[in-house]
Amino acid sequence: MSAVAAQTLPAPLRGAPAEAPARRLRLVPDAVRRRKPRIAYAIIALGAIILVAAAQLVISVAMTQGAYELDSLRVQQTKLERDRQIVAEELDALQSPQNLARNAEELGMVPNTTPVYLRLSDGAVLGQPQAAGSDAADSGPLVPNSLITDVPLVNQPATSENATGGTGAGAPAGNDTQLVPPGALPTPDTH
Repeated sequence: MSAVAAQTLPAPLRGAPAEAPARRLRLVPDAVRRRKPRIAYAIIALGAIILVAAAQLVISVAMTQGAYELDSLRVQQTKLERDRQIVAEELDALQSPQNLARNAEELGMVPNTTPVYLRLSDGAVLGQPQAAGSDAADSGPLVPNSLITDVPLVNQPATSENATGGTGAGAPAGNDTQLVPPGALPTPDTH
C-alpha cells in the first residue's frame, strides 16, 4: 500500500445518491434571541440596590440612636460621679478628728491630761493615774476645720439639708463667698 492510497476518501457507494454533510451551525431568528429574560435581571439588580440602601439607612439610624444613648449615659455617669464626690467630701468632713473631738465633748467625754502607760513586758504602770475631771481645759482644735462649722453635733438635730439629702458640710449652694471663722483655714468650694 502506498501512502497516497491510504489518504484518499473511500468512493461513494454506487447506487445511493450522495448526501450533503449535515451542517452544525444554523441561523437563529431575531425573535428567538430577544426572548431572553433581561427584564428579570434588571428587576433583581434594582431590588438588590434598594435592599442595600434600606439596610444602610436602618444601620445608620440605629448607630445614631446608639450614639444618643451613649451620650445620655455619659452625662448620667458624670452626674453620679459628682454626687459620689460630694458624698465622699461630706463623709471626710464627718470623719475628721475635729468633728470626732467635738462630738466626744458633746457626749460628755473630756481629754486626758495625764496619760498613764502600761509596760507589757513586766506589767509595770508608768505615770500617776488620776481621774479626769470636768475642769479640764477645752480641747478645741489648734487649727479649726471650716468644713464642719455647719455640721450639727451628735445630740443636735440637723438644721439644713443639701441637694443630696445629707447634712450641709460647707457653704450653702449658690453662695460663692465662704465665711471663714478667724484662725481657720479656708477650704475651696469644689462642687
